[in-house]
Amino acid sequence: MSEEHTDPAGGALPEVPEYAERVLDVAERIPPGRVMTYGDVAEWLGEGGPRQVGRVMALYGGAVPWWRVVRADGALLPGHELRALEHYRDEATPLREAGRFAEGHLPRLDMKRARWDGSGGGLGGEAAHV
Repeated sequence: MSEEHTDPAGGALPEVPEYAERVLDVAERIPPGRVMTYGDVAEWLGEGGPRQVGRVMALYGGAVPWWRVVRADGALLPGHELRALEHYRDEATPLREAGRFAEGHLPRLDMKRARWDGSGGGLGGEAAHV
């Protein structure tokens, strides 16, 4: 599945590691309006942990629906809150409105309603235990 990728200037980028490709494949399969946590993705793959998944998403996630792989507390990705919020609203992802004293008055993801366990979405195998 490994393949050479090109940067915006047309130059070849280094090959994406196999683990990173697997993480990105899961991210691409999460349906619109649903999310998985970094830990959910690692658990689904049976390899790595939330930090490893987060690192993959930081380095390689720009070409996949990165906003669908999230923190377990439902907080929006720091530095990308407004872009993510636009995607969540476009996809009707369940949100919880921010409290009066919430920093930046930004909503959070409603994790009980938005979290996806991988079932029925073509990830193969059994659903993750999330």
